[in-house]
Amino acid sequence: MSNQKVLVAGSGKSGIAAARLMLQMGGDVVLYDGNDKLDAEELKEKFEEKDRERLTIVLGELTRTDLLGVELSVISPGIPLDAPFVPVLDEAKIPIWSEIQLAYHVAKGKLIAITGTNGKTTTTALMGEIMKAHFEEVYVVGNIGIPYTETALETTDEAVTVAEVSSFQLETIMDFRPDVSAILNITPDHLNRHGTMENYIDIKERICANQTEDDWVVLNYDDPVLREFGEKEDLKPGVVFFSSTQELKDGLFLDQDEIILAKGGKRESVVNVHDLKLLGKHNYENVMAAVAMSLKMNVPLDTIRKVIKEFKAVEHRIEFVLERCGVKYYNDSKGTNPDAAIQAIRAMPGPTVLIAGGYDKQSEYDEWIESFGDKVKYLVLIGQTRDKIAECARRHGFTEIMYAEDMPEAVRVCAAYANAGENVLLSPACASWGMFDNYEQRGEIFKECVRNL
Repeated sequence: MSNQKVLVAGSGKSGIAAARLMLQMGGDVVLYDGNDKLDAEELKEKFEEKDRERLTIVLGELTRTDLLGVELSVISPGIPLDAPFVPVLDEAKIPIWSEIQLAYHVAKGKLIAITGTNGKTTTTALMGEIMKAHFEEVYVVGNIGIPYTETALETTDEAVTVAEVSSFQLETIMDFRPDVSAILNITPDHLNRHGTMENYIDIKERICANQTEDDWVVLNYDDPVLREFGEKEDLKPGVVFFSSTQELKDGLFLDQDEIILAKGGKRESVVNVHDLKLLGKHNYENVMAAVAMSLKMNVPLDTIRKVIKEFKAVEHRIEFVLERCGVKYYNDSKGTNPDAAIQAIRAMPGPTVLIAGGYDKQSEYDEWIESFGDKVKYLVLIGQTRDKIAECARRHGFTEIMYAEDMPEAVRVCAAYANAGENVLLSPACASWGMFDNYEQRGEIFKECVRNL
């Protein structure tokens, strides 16, 4: 691989990291991006001078000539497999790898991989903290912010890598094989890319595709799809279930306020949820998943207990911002689909003014609106989906709806309508694109607007 010529598609964070990795290994790289308005010289500046002579930049249309000598392509997760240039690769019979597949091929040590529609970032961050409390060399990578390809060459045989893995990345894996994996839940998301729910489920379950009898997968017993998957006779890794609704003979479950570890008929309390700094049942599920994975990594329960009690919410995920005039403001910009946004509403401690709306991922909003109950007082809508959401809300009898043109206006409206003892929550149930670069920028702008009130 070190002398191969590789096409890297996408010039975002993960594409640049993958290209750098290939160059560090002595390969030649064709960095391709369909956006012909990018500046090739600016892109070259992102690479060390000594590597630039082995780097070719192609922008706009990709042709067969650009692929001369190319033996492998690495595709960034943001690029769908029906992108216009993919048939050119197929025609040239060039294999397509995901960025995590490339990193896995290079990395050493143990790998923990976490996927699921919601809860991935919190669970990955928590796993990272537990691993750091027990192991010397730990890397936390993937969707959480650092591409896996950025750290792969640094890893040694003693390393533990915790990776947050999306369905986009799992589409193009080959022999990617975690020692311990987890699928936290599967609810409708990204159907604009994956087409059908069945296809989306198959891609998520691919995280286990190469696991063996020596490996483990942690699954949500309360998710009917995952329960059925975990009970399949031909599933090779060992299975650990967790549940927030029912008692398990083996696994982790929530018994009123206690998280219980059950094994061979014996029960042991792991933690009382009131000793956690995380809000909401969905977060207790994230904790159970992290405890299960950590135990399979042979981390002592006392070490796990200490870390989970100290762990605070991840930025942009039901993150407490501040209290002003008796009103508490929460940033849940990571709530990019209806199911994630439902969890945030459930976690709110009382009456709430909600900011929602954004880019349309072809989601349905009925169940989310139904979850409002007596909790949501007013709904302030922004972005492309506001008419679609407003229409859905009215169908369900919710009429306390206001529009805002941007985030500053939305925050001002919320401040005017929220009373002391109530909450303001940004939990959009939609992606951020169109108004913002990403959910992080959306959350930062929300927090800035709140601080400026």
